[in-house]
Amino acid sequence: MPVHIRPVTVDDMPAITAIYAVEVTDLVNTYEYDVPDTAEMTRRMQDICARGFPYLVAERDGQVVGYAYANTYRSRIAYQWTVENSVYVAAAAQGHGVGSALLGALIDACTQRGYRQMVAVIGEPANTASIALHERFGFTHVGTFVGLGRKHGRWLDTVQMQRPLGPGNTCPPDNEG
Repeated sequence: MPVHIRPVTVDDMPAITAIYAVEVTDLVNTYEYDVPDTAEMTRRMQDICARGFPYLVAERDGQVVGYAYANTYRSRIAYQWTVENSVYVAAAAQGHGVGSALLGALIDACTQRGYRQMVAVIGEPANTASIALHERFGFTHVGTFVGLGRKHGRWLDTVQMQRPLGPGNTCPPDNEG
């Protein structure tokens, strides 16, 4: 079944909240302990969109089955050409190309906005599906922080991956001032 990628709307937030809730309660990738409610998830989405970052939704048969967004990597000015990505896919839709459709569209949207690097912060080395997804899109493993977080009674390592966008660091950005 084809997946349709489009910009997020406020109407998507209950479905997005439900997808994220599973990640918070059952897995470790979010590093959050408590599930944010729809109002908080809406606030987060509106903040990301207000700052001009892409926030995308994957739909299949009219149902939200995943979402992805880019956000600030770090707040210091020298990082302004680097974004961090987040990709979440509903459990029932995993393994059916939804993550690939989202990540491909997100990379394109960030490249069009003039970003030069994309960083993936993956919530643990055991998240092999996320690592493989990012590798398919040209991300390389740049390091692993050991014991960086703690959730569900265990220490968590954090995988860092990176890929250039557009010309990457081969030339200065047009908007450097």
